[in-house]
Amino acid sequence: MFHSLVLRDEIERPMKKDLFGELMQSVGEAAEHARGKRDLRTTVLPEAPAALSAADIRAMRKKLNASQAVFARCLNVSAQLVRAWEADRRHPDGAALRLLDIGRREPAIVFPALVSSGTKLSQGKNVRRGARRRVARSRAASTSREALR
Repeated sequence: MFHSLVLRDEIERPMKKDLFGELMQSVGEAAEHARGKRDLRTTVLPEAPAALSAADIRAMRKKLNASQAVFARCLNVSAQLVRAWEADRRHPDGAALRLLDIGRREPAIVFPALVSSGTKLSQGKNVRRGARRRVARSRAASTSREALR
């Protein structure tokens, strides 16, 4: 047995029995949900990170004692983009904003080359130079590991 389906500006054509059955099952499930007899699966997503101002980004970078280039490398963005953020010409969004938010809460995760283990933020005058060396060593080590694969 076939049921009919009429689409706008088309001739009537038969609907396959299995498709009609799926459609009726969906209608039944929707009605159950409306009566409170069926729970739908829901996923609670985290709130979007708050926007960061140019001053916020500059302060975060300065607390890490990092140059714009090193800070950018840790975030996998260009130094030019970090300069634009700090000059308030552009604003981080999407994945970069999420990464900055995580880095603000847990700097060791996003900026491991800039944060000594066990502390929130590195201290001292020569951190920037040391951080560059650590980033360079880290890059060299990961490159050599990839070459061995």
